[in-house]
Amino acid sequence: MPSTSPSEQVTYSISELAKEFALTTRAIRFYEGEGLLSPQRAGQRRVYAERERVRIKLILRGKRLGLSLSDIRELLDLYQATRGERAQLVKFLQVLAERRAMLNQQKEDIAIVLTEIDALERQCRKRLRAGTNGSA
Repeated sequence: MPSTSPSEQVTYSISELAKEFALTTRAIRFYEGEGLLSPQRAGQRRVYAERERVRIKLILRGKRLGLSLSDIRELLDLYQATRGERAQLVKFLQVLAERRAMLNQQKEDIAIVLTEIDALERQCRKRLRAGTNGSA
């Protein structure tokens, strides 16, 4: 359960965030090591504010879209640096366009392979109907 500090800021433990987002604590520490998260410390304990919670949500959204951690970091850093939604949206549109182009290329490649598989299946069925067993 999130706790509140004296200044009434909601904070979370690493375990709470791991449970909320179905992540391991190791994954959250990995994101921290990659510079995507920067929790406060209370002694040896990590204390996550709402900012880190939102960043985890954005990281996972980026991963679902197939973005690399580098792309995700760039978008998070851009947002943090400029605090400007416009610049972030323009960059995000660029990243999405690149991802769409890559997926469309993969889609074309898959269509070609499926066409080749269809042709091979037809050849195999034709040979089976003709009674050819394929042994030399």
